Amino acid sequence: MKKIYLSIFCIAFLGISFLSAQEKIPQVEELLAKMTLEEKIGQLNLLTPGGGVATGSVVSEGVEAKIKAGKVGGVFGVSSPAKVRQAQELAVKNSRLGIPLLIGSDVIHGYKTTYPIPLGLSASWDMDLIKEGAQMAAKEATADGINWNFSPMVDIARDPRWGRIAEGAGEDPYLGSQIAKAMVHGYQGEDLTQPHTMMATVKHMALYGAPEAGRDYNTVDMSRLKMFNEYLPPYKAAVDAGVGSVMTSFNDIDGIPASGNKWLLTDLLRERWGFEGFVVSDYTSVNEMIAHGLGDLQAVSALAINAGLDMDMVGEGFLTTLKKSVEDGLVSEDQITKAARRILEAKHKIGLLDDPYLYSDESRPEKDILTEENRSLARKAATRSFVLLKKHNNTLPLAKDANIAMIGPLANNKNNMLGTWAPTGNPQLSVPILEGLKNVAPNANITYAKGANISDDSTFAKKVNVFGEKIQIADESPETLLKEALDLANASDVVVAVVGEATEMSGEAASRTDITIPDNQKKLISELAKTGKPLVLVLMSGRPLDISEEMALPVSILQIWHPGVEAGNAVGDVLFGDYNPSGKLTNSWPRSVGQIPIHYRMKTTGRPGPESGEFQKFKSNYLDSPNTPLLPFGYGLSYTTFEYSDVKASSKELSADGSIELSATVTNTGNYDGEEIVQLYIRDVVRSVTPPGKELKGFQKIALKKGESKTVTFTISPEDLKFYNYDIEYVYEPGEFEFFIAGSSDSEFAGTFTLKK
Repeated sequence: MKKIYLSIFCIAFLGISFLSAQEKIPQVEELLAKMTLEEKIGQLNLLTPGGGVATGSVVSEGVEAKIKAGKVGGVFGVSSPAKVRQAQELAVKNSRLGIPLLIGSDVIHGYKTTYPIPLGLSASWDMDLIKEGAQMAAKEATADGINWNFSPMVDIARDPRWGRIAEGAGEDPYLGSQIAKAMVHGYQGEDLTQPHTMMATVKHMALYGAPEAGRDYNTVDMSRLKMFNEYLPPYKAAVDAGVGSVMTSFNDIDGIPASGNKWLLTDLLRERWGFEGFVVSDYTSVNEMIAHGLGDLQAVSALAINAGLDMDMVGEGFLTTLKKSVEDGLVSEDQITKAARRILEAKHKIGLLDDPYLYSDESRPEKDILTEENRSLARKAATRSFVLLKKHNNTLPLAKDANIAMIGPLANNKNNMLGTWAPTGNPQLSVPILEGLKNVAPNANITYAKGANISDDSTFAKKVNVFGEKIQIADESPETLLKEALDLANASDVVVAVVGEATEMSGEAASRTDITIPDNQKKLISELAKTGKPLVLVLMSGRPLDISEEMALPVSILQIWHPGVEAGNAVGDVLFGDYNPSGKLTNSWPRSVGQIPIHYRMKTTGRPGPESGEFQKFKSNYLDSPNTPLLPFGYGLSYTTFEYSDVKASSKELSADGSIELSATVTNTGNYDGEEIVQLYIRDVVRSVTPPGKELKGFQKIALKKGESKTVTFTISPEDLKFYNYDIEYVYEPGEFEFFIAGSSDSEFAGTFTLKK
């Protein structure tokens, strides 16, 4: 079989040529010529004075004195134009060379105007909306003085036990790459010197979303083939989109932690991919290489700088050891100069070297933060992120004059609307679900009962409440809460139960071995179902859950993730039919934790399990469960229905320098106008390394009036069929390909075409 590829040597050569041709910036070179070794090292030091949400136990000391001494390149945990101006004045007016500071922050899903957690927003499959959300976040954050964002997180994640699955875009490299590009373009815009844009940071480089056992910060062990085909594409997409900085991950890769991994940070990132920005460590990850077993602080700091790390977050290993490492011959001053140059170039790119106070305009917060326009966008983003998981007896949408019992520990709870990693948002400004339904349907009779605590496990609640009282154990007994809810339900026409995870039950350092709804809430749901009243579950979580029991009940289920500051209004819009839900899952949802990791790109293996799901001995299947997920990747229902027909290829053959069109007709066959996310999947039937069972290769979101039909067309070229082969060459191979176009990943192949030599 003929291979058509660009060799590793050529790619690496092109990358090196590209970097060597990069023009040096006179303003930066003039500064470097004046700098002492200590001042260069100072630019590589990132500190936090505390006061924000830290991701570690270390808080920097003596920050002001270090800034004045030229020993700080950037800070985070500082915001507001006045405070940022104060910090910049310390650097500009008091240090010898007057070099301004990078001001960083974790702006993960909105700044003050928070919108859905990234996993939720990814379910919109709407790149324009995702880009617009990032633009709005950048506008708000820069109004508060922040010029550097630690986002987007693009880690592919297929294990819902891992809490940080909430921060990414799910399991698929193609979709994840499109979202990575949209977010980088949204944050950075066309010109980073414009004061409403901010430098983005793609994280966590690399493979952070695949820790063993789903436990945060744990080791990762993965073949290069799997890395390149399934986990690295979103990072590369962000680099190709021009992301300004890259953050390393906590895990090791091939036995070397990412922050000290030269193959990762230099050979791959810079030489193969052509990255020109700077690399920053995650919170104290340089120091943590000591615990990995790679030496003392001086040794691991030298390892990191030599590997290609440019900036040390909080640990101060660079600040305290690099000068000695130069004296000891462990690190060259040239390596430190390269790193300092990259930091200074970033400051030039965002306009700081020309105007240190570019982000200190005190008139901006009032006109740019938490505006009605911003809240409107957050509301829209939330409605587009919701996924209708189950419909039952046409309960939805609700009538706006209905007698509704609103029940559940998350129904009237502002603390848990924003979701994980919203340190800049104010939960008390959020719209809880109860309030939102009343806003949208003022003529409805809506009554409320809590029904249950989020959890009755006080030990579990204590672990979750590290960052605030997200789980509150009430004084009333569980029996009293349940009785009150059942009495209310029996007196209503329909029950809406808002259940699921509290904010800090997912996110960083929030791994779970049990991903079901907490037991006391499961009991509440079961008892409400027994009343016979129409029951809608509004499910809130930061991860895919095991809801096998709930799916078997006579209920409708709307997954809302953690929707952000406009949560309640957005839920009201969807439940009452002002917006027809259109979201699709970006992770497969398992039947149980025993299936994890589970994803739609599973290979068929030499002894594939039967498609029927029935058990067969000596096949790849379980004794106690089908292989298939409970809910597949790309799944999501609507109040209407869609029918696919006339799936075809414009030609049976694709030439090496040509393209073909794959198309389908989609018809709205239901009673409501709606939107559908049309998905294209392709399978390479025979190739030199075992192929996935199917791969997402395109998607389009279309709006259809009831009864309307549209033809959706995807153009495919050989470039779309490339993969990394055994030698990590990016190739396409001639042969037969199968495809289907459908509303989720679990459809059957409908056509074929052949890629010619």
